[in-house]
Amino acid sequence: MATLQSCPICERASVLETKVFSYDQFFLKVRAELTGENKLQVRIYYNQGHIDYAYQLFADVPTLRWDNKEEFRHLETYPHHHHDEQGNVKPSRLTGDPLKDIKIVLHDVSLFLSEKTDK
Repeated sequence: MATLQSCPICERASVLETKVFSYDQFFLKVRAELTGENKLQVRIYYNQGHIDYAYQLFADVPTLRWDNKEEFRHLETYPHHHHDEQGNVKPSRLTGDPLKDIKIVLHDVSLFLSEKTDK
């Protein structure tokens, strides 16, 4: 939350949902309202040391997404991948460490939004 709240493009962030299943299994969903009408949603599912994640930029419809759903085995960064604005699936720089990944996502989202406003 601190990383989101300190980001210049983030106007506010809130926890939408938390579920604790046991001491080593939980789910967290956070949404940040960004400049303009954009939102960034973060979903983290932690289970005994394994993290499943999804970061999604959207306004009315999903625009960009990063996740590690176990598909796209042909990518060198499997299971980590990125869905771009056209729906293409590409390798991702994310690693599954939320503290590091959120900074990468916010950087990429900032660049994407600045390119959109420059057009």
